[in-house]
Parts: sequence; C-alpha cells; structure tokens
Amino acid sequence: MARDDRTREELVTGVLAGDRRALARAITLVEQRSADGEEIVRQVYPRTGHALTVGVTGPPGVGKSTLIAALTTHARSLGRTVGVVSVDPSSPFTRGALLGDRIRLADHFLDPGVYIRSMGTRGHLGGLAEATLEALLLVDASGKDVIFLETVGTGQSEVEVIGSADLVLLVLMPGSGDSVQALKAGIMEIPDVIAINKLDHPAARTMAQEVRSVVALEPDRDRRPAILLTEALRSEGVPELWEALEARRTALAERGELDERRRRNLEGEVEALAIARLRERARRAMTDEPDVRALVEGVGRREVDPLTAVAALVDAVVDGRSP
Repeated sequence: MARDDRTREELVTGVLAGDRRALARAITLVEQRSADGEEIVRQVYPRTGHALTVGVTGPPGVGKSTLIAALTTHARSLGRTVGVVSVDPSSPFTRGALLGDRIRLADHFLDPGVYIRSMGTRGHLGGLAEATLEALLLVDASGKDVIFLETVGTGQSEVEVIGSADLVLLVLMPGSGDSVQALKAGIMEIPDVIAINKLDHPAARTMAQEVRSVVALEPDRDRRPAILLTEALRSEGVPELWEALEARRTALAERGELDERRRRNLEGEVEALAIARLRERARRAMTDEPDVRALVEGVGRREVDPLTAVAALVDAVVDGRSP
C-alpha cells in the first residue's frame, strides 16, 4: 500500500470526513507515539462521544471474532456504520488461530461502512491501553455508529482496555468454566450482556442456567445482564443479542447512567494513562540517571533505605530529567 503523506491538518480533515486511509494513517501515528498522532487526537476529540462502544471479552476460543462479524452484518443490515478494534497483547494480528479466527471478519473489509483495526502491544501493555483509547476516539470521530472493542482474553491489559467501553458483552461457551467461577467469586465485573455461544452444544442450556443462578445473586435487578444463547457461525440468536445490547443502552441512557459511565470511564482513563506515563518515566530514570541508579543499587546492597531512593526517583520524574 502506498504511504499516506498527507499533512496533519489533511489527516484531521480526512478522519472527520470518514476517510478510511486517513483514519488508518492517524491510528498508525498513534501507535508510533508520534507528536502528530497526539495532535490529531486533540483536534478531533470535540467530535467524539457519538458512537456506542461495545467491549467484547471472554476466554480465547469462544468465538468472539465470529460473533462480532455476525453482529456487524446485522448492524449493517439496519443501516448502521461499524468500527471494530481488536486488541491482541501478544501478536500484531498475524499468528495462528488468531488470524484464522479474524478471517471471518474478511467479508467486511471492503465495506466502506465498516472499519477494522487490530492493535498489538509487541510487549508494551501500557502503550496498548493508551494507543487503543486514542484509536477508539479516532474511529468515533470518523462517524461510526457503533464500535466493537474485542479483547483476546481476560488479562490485566484487557481489563484496562475494556474499561473504555460503554457496554460490556461477555462471550462464553460450554467448557469455559473458569469465567463462570470468576463471576461467582466476584473477580469479574458483571457485564451488561452475556452471550453463550455454540447453542447446539449439549451443555449450552445447562451453562446458561448456571450463569443465571450466578447473576441472580446481584441484588440490583437493573444491573443483572441479559443472557442469550447464540450460534455465531449461523448468526442464530444474533438479532436478539443486538436487541439486548440496544435495550441495555436505552435503559442506561434513560436512568442517566450511560453519560455517568462515560464520564467515569474517561476520568479513569486519564488517571490510568497518566500513571502509565509516569511509570515509564520512572523506569527510564532508574536506568538512565546515574544518581538515581546508584541509589537504587544501594537499596539492593542495603546501603541506602528505600524511602531515600524513592524520593530521589520522584524528584527525577517530576523535574523531568528522565527522557
């Protein structure tokens, strides 16, 4: 593909006009942590907040990508435009089963009403959270009606990223018992909607009943998620799943909770990203600042107390001496 050499201002104009190439280039600049990427996000930010963002999470292999593809097809049949941002902490969209799974989204690659992007950390989890948030803002600014944010698992980085979503869809299938146990233990935040995929599986309805018994423990009935059986490959249950997501959005909006959730999410993201940047600066200071490095090494030899080293490290970060 030819390189997009448009100026920053031209890219801003292109993103706001829904130009797919401009959007792709802007997200690449964000991933590269470039000043141009940050400035583009700043300029388009006033045009964000219109898309419904649905975080889709669950154990690997339960069919999240296939279900997103089916939901995308259904949304397009209703005239909605769609963005898909797939978050993969281990691979930049190129390895094994992950690629095979997401090939099911290939039917939508040429649809001008759909934009698909995969985000890979290449080992930098903090950078993933920041780049993903900025990518979501760019896709939102480009005019998409709904954005599906897919995570490949349930690790810490995915938990941070999924906090950017308006709604959370948890996808399970018979055999993914660890996630049910996490729900029981209260480790996993109760999602807005739960889809149990592979409805033809003999244990699907038993699992649905088990999940219902878990969510029934939530005392606030308004917080209890809808639980649906789906078969993504045949799009069975997909219209009903879409309706459940829409119903949840409407209910949250009517109670004023959707705006509150978005405000809380954005404030949380500002805090999390600021902490991530400070942590990165602290690590660099420990490596690149001789005085700080000497103090930290002194702690290891018990020649310097930890609080003295911490004070020096904080001073280095606050003073901006670290790169």
